[in-house]
Amino acid sequence: MAKPFAMIREFHLADWFTLGNAVCGTGALFAVMSFIQLSDPLHLHFAAALIFVALVFDVLDGRIARWRQKSSALGRELDSLADVISFGVAPAVMGYACGMQGLFDRIILVFFVACGVSRLARYNITAEALSDGSDKVKYFEGTPIPTSLLLVLILAAAVSNGAIGAQLWFGKIEIAGFYLHPLALMFAASGSLMISRIRIPKL
Repeated sequence: MAKPFAMIREFHLADWFTLGNAVCGTGALFAVMSFIQLSDPLHLHFAAALIFVALVFDVLDGRIARWRQKSSALGRELDSLADVISFGVAPAVMGYACGMQGLFDRIILVFFVACGVSRLARYNITAEALSDGSDKVKYFEGTPIPTSLLLVLILAAAVSNGAIGAQLWFGKIEIAGFYLHPLALMFAASGSLMISRIRIPKL
């Protein structure tokens, strides 16, 4: 008979750091919801900070796995799921909260998340081939999803300057009765780069 909490017993040290990534991403989502409820921009700063901390956990889990020479398929799947939350869903929801709420904005934000999910799925099935038999992938195909931190930093700068909601940078455009905030196009560009075939060396 399997022992209670047998799955948790199988976690490696790196996996706990991966879970820290997911926890930070979830915390960022809660912070964004608090902003929507209370209209206090401080919560958006909390969200941005938590996404940054999630990146720290994301970097550390890989380094720890290589240091201890312990990695697993479970760890890889955990990493992808955590990244979807912290660097896919959380930045998109933060963009929505900052004012990207038109129909075209929403389509772009959904596209961005879908690209992030697709990019991670492609990485998971090609990681072994990209490593050429070693324990480390030599390059990425498409930009890694944590590069969305750049979008978060831009949004955090907008929040600091009061450029959210109706004051969002570059205003909005009406198309066929629906709205598009040009700033949302940075999410479209980021998503497109993630699913591209551009090769980026992994440091």
